Amino acid sequence: MAHPIVPHMVMADAQGNIFDDPDLLMVCRRGGEWGLPRPDELMPLPEESELFLLPGRRAVGLDPQSGDIVTGEEVAVAAFAAPAHTLSAHPAYEQDDDAPLLPLFAYGAVGFARDRFYICARKVDEDQRQQFRRIPRARIERGARDVLAALPRNRLARHIIDNCVYRYDCPAARNFALGRFEAPLPSSRSCNARCVGCISEQEKDSPLAVTPQCRLAFTPTPEELAEVMRFHMGRELERPVYSFGQGCEGDPLMNPDLLCESVRLFRSGGGVGTVNCNSNASRPSAVEALARAGLTSLRVSLNSARPDVYERYYRPHGYSFGDVRASIAVARRHGIFVSLNLLFFPGITDTEAELEALARLVGENGVSMIQWRNLNIDPDWYWNLMEGIPHGPSMSLAVFMKRLRRLCPWLRYGYFNPYVGDKAELTAPLPGEWSLDKADAKLASRLAEAREESGPERDA
Repeated sequence: MAHPIVPHMVMADAQGNIFDDPDLLMVCRRGGEWGLPRPDELMPLPEESELFLLPGRRAVGLDPQSGDIVTGEEVAVAAFAAPAHTLSAHPAYEQDDDAPLLPLFAYGAVGFARDRFYICARKVDEDQRQQFRRIPRARIERGARDVLAALPRNRLARHIIDNCVYRYDCPAARNFALGRFEAPLPSSRSCNARCVGCISEQEKDSPLAVTPQCRLAFTPTPEELAEVMRFHMGRELERPVYSFGQGCEGDPLMNPDLLCESVRLFRSGGGVGTVNCNSNASRPSAVEALARAGLTSLRVSLNSARPDVYERYYRPHGYSFGDVRASIAVARRHGIFVSLNLLFFPGITDTEAELEALARLVGENGVSMIQWRNLNIDPDWYWNLMEGIPHGPSMSLAVFMKRLRRLCPWLRYGYFNPYVGDKAELTAPLPGEWSLDKADAKLASRLAEAREESGPERDA
């Protein structure tokens, strides 16, 4: 029998040197709960991940002899997991009164065992589209020059190359330069949500000094958007995806006429592939118009399926969570493949209250996929933001995923926008065809049958 992995606490000294304490065990955090990592959530730190020092936060560990939590003077350390991995716990630490607010990244619990780092995370997608370790930088830059040479007057192409590739090293933009996978199509300068963790624009009174990106400074024309799409189609010949709604813009549904005309131009000229829109899905009428124009898929970003949790973070302006639900239902009725870009936060997302709300949102409105993304935010900032809202105990990411799939067995799991052709083949129910009561009854019946077949000792 293999021995369980028991990671030690990881910390850093004042010079930034990272090391472990062999006498103290790794402690992780899920919302307001501290504890040891669960055996099924530990995995070796994936390639292309990063380690972060957490200033103003002191590392803590568990003394296995006494069972006491021990706080040192060393700096706490977190891991930023490579794409396709979802974090299941945050690092535990003691925060000083003058600790600075952490930048907008995801902070995973990390420990050290068997001569390597381990994190609390789960790989949710086998797609390698954002792995670049074997691609020389010169190849990306050569591809970027080819784009500019082919589209010399296209402002959108210039923005993607000059800002997204050269300035921000955006993975989607690098793939566009390489002529593979998914083409980013930023188009909107404005937004009707004021997300606490917006990565492209913060309000003047925000405690965040900087954002990871700057917002798009112009509005491309339908011709520019369609030209970029056609160019990408000519290079990515097998599985082209084109996506409105990127980190360097507001919400694309703020200008639906622009999107509709762009899609019509592309489709009428023989454009093929998956045309996708990443959005807060606040405008059902815009979603319907896009579906009629030739949209294939819609990815709806949210941090929660509970309206009060959603509104605390998204701070919607001129729309409600009911509009989001309506947009999803409209999309499904028009044959759109709907994904939820679920911004996962351990201790808030993986709870009973969230499971019920998410199952209802998925089943009642015809969601086809969950993209398990990490919420990029200071964990304490977000936890305090949700003060007063009951959450309940964490059930863990793995258990949450398993139970949601049992309630909604058609659900596809992943991390990236999938290629689903020009028109997706859907197995998600139409709005009105599914109910949680029926799903629960079916699940209870299946579990009872399984217990009878395997004996009373089986844990269903």
